[in-house]
Amino acid sequence: MKKLSPNARVAAYCAFTFALMLGGAYASVPFYRWFCQVTGFDGTTQRADAAPGADGISDRVIRIRFDANVAPGLTWNFGPEEPHVDVRVGETGITSYFAQNTGDAPTRGHATFNVTPEKAGKYFVKVACFCFSDQPLGPNESREMPVNFFVDPAILTDPRADDIKEITLSYTFFPQEGATAAADVEPSAAQN
Repeated sequence: MKKLSPNARVAAYCAFTFALMLGGAYASVPFYRWFCQVTGFDGTTQRADAAPGADGISDRVIRIRFDANVAPGLTWNFGPEEPHVDVRVGETGITSYFAQNTGDAPTRGHATFNVTPEKAGKYFVKVACFCFSDQPLGPNESREMPVNFFVDPAILTDPRADDIKEITLSYTFFPQEGATAAADVEPSAAQN
């Protein structure tokens, strides 16, 4: 077996390091997403198939405030139907947002979300949400968009969460590129 020259070893080391860094860069996005989902870091909420049920409901009440934003480039009015609701920890909360495409062309938006305070993220759980998929709206179409959620009873055992009396759920809708074809728009029962 032939030994590599010192220059060839340095080149091989540099190529290996470059490949390792490139792989790390690609892996960082899914790893960060996973980390946020597991820990609630940066206000990332959790998902569940169902609320804990009657046995998991406590007497502690937390006010859930609702916030809504639309990014530039999306011709939508978007906002909560109510500014807040009070829910008991473990109880299923239900609210709705409304969205209206004020433009003359079909559009498609996708909502990103977070909660504040950030430490509440790992305890705020969504059961059903419009934010799980893209939302198409035809010209001048409006739609009610429900959200089902609960505050995980595990919050009761976290002494760092004792001061959480209020959680703000915030959504921002962003336009989805290449999604303006009329065939993409699903009819809604709540058209104007």
